Amino acid sequence: MSKLYLVPTPIGNLEDMTFRAINVLKDVDFILAEDTRTSGKLLKHFEITTQMHSHHMHNEHKSIDGIVQRIQGGEICALISDAGTPAISDPGFLLTRACIQHHIDVECLPGATAFVPALVNSGFPNDRFVFEGFLPVKKGRQTRLKLLSEETRTMIFYESPHKLLKTLSHFAEYFGEERLVSVSRELTKMFEETKRGTTKEVLKYYTSKPPKGEIVIVVEGKK
Repeated sequence: MSKLYLVPTPIGNLEDMTFRAINVLKDVDFILAEDTRTSGKLLKHFEITTQMHSHHMHNEHKSIDGIVQRIQGGEICALISDAGTPAISDPGFLLTRACIQHHIDVECLPGATAFVPALVNSGFPNDRFVFEGFLPVKKGRQTRLKLLSEETRTMIFYESPHKLLKTLSHFAEYFGEERLVSVSRELTKMFEETKRGTTKEVLKYYTSKPPKGEIVIVVEGKK
């Protein structure tokens, strides 16, 4: 039966790969990977020999029609990203939508997603929260920050290490220096770290200690 599987992969520690995810990747007809070099290491570790193709933000618009046709022809496809759950700040949404529009069965397996442990680790209210992903780099950034300055729910952001200081500075400017934040980096890896405090305190910490690795920022909502 033709189908698209969305398969989460570990965000760091390979032991977080589920048995079901391994079995699905072994059984499907082909795998779509964000970066075949990165995913190749994962597949090799779990002895998965399924054919793999590149599917990323630069080629997904052009390749979707061909993928849909293969699945409609009876093949089963699995989509994976470099780390975490596909379509969460990674490619996957466009293909998922196309499959649904063509009445193709879509199933997302449960698994690793970086913002969940970061949210729980923060200690901030998590009964209601807003996932913002990456903020706009230039156009729309100021407008978005002004809007979020009034947000009362806990907010979650992704950020790269070389832009962390800039983003924390903007949080201090728009949310206030006393707004509490929690910065988690290298989740599930050897040098995992979560730094909590006011935007002023956390900014000072990372100014003296330049960050490395993947970063999730959790910000308390306006009181």
